[in-house]
Amino acid sequence: MDRRKSLKLLATGALASPIALSGCKTSPDDESTKTEPTFNLDRSPDEIILEKKILSQEKFFSSHELATLTVLVDIIIPKDDKSGSASEAGVPAFLEFIVKDMPEHQTPLRGGLKWLDLQMFKNYEKPFIQCAPTEQIALIDQIAFPEKAPKNLKQGVSFFTLLRNLTATGFYTSEIGVKDLEYMGNQPNQWNGVPKDVLEEFKISYSEKDEEVCIKYDTKA
Repeated sequence: MDRRKSLKLLATGALASPIALSGCKTSPDDESTKTEPTFNLDRSPDEIILEKKILSQEKFFSSHELATLTVLVDIIIPKDDKSGSASEAGVPAFLEFIVKDMPEHQTPLRGGLKWLDLQMFKNYEKPFIQCAPTEQIALIDQIAFPEKAPKNLKQGVSFFTLLRNLTATGFYTSEIGVKDLEYMGNQPNQWNGVPKDVLEEFKISYSEKDEEVCIKYDTKA
């Protein structure tokens, strides 16, 4: 499907959760008056059908898992003076969408979340989200650097690496992330002709027609 369109919708909150969608369903009479969307510049009919199928699926992450992911993504990309955090950019909703669109991520992410809670239970007898921020960071520091991580934390390293990559993808394809990069996109350019000193050096000049047609710009446009 068109990843750019989907990510844009997720980042701006246009793709609501299945619960929210269920509250906005139209009646059968309203449905009968509508026609299926056709091909446009954003998505083909097949892509629209796939997107509808994904959005109609039951929620994958439990409320506890989603709360844990929200804490984790904000550890990965916290709010600063320049930009909002990963959760503010809609990354948790992005992850919910991704595990449905790419089911191969379901087991690694869910398994990683369970692993994370088990580690915290061993050390603090509490799940990850109930631990103090310093306790959370202490564990994350052990799995955030693959080359330095102990071998017995291999599963945690694999989980956190995947989550970090997905978080960065979700954040930097959101409106907040694009602004953080200060990406301006394609901008119109203006050519003002060959510099005057170069023209003088080669003893050439523009004709009135050249200046009028080729290098004169309407500064009011």
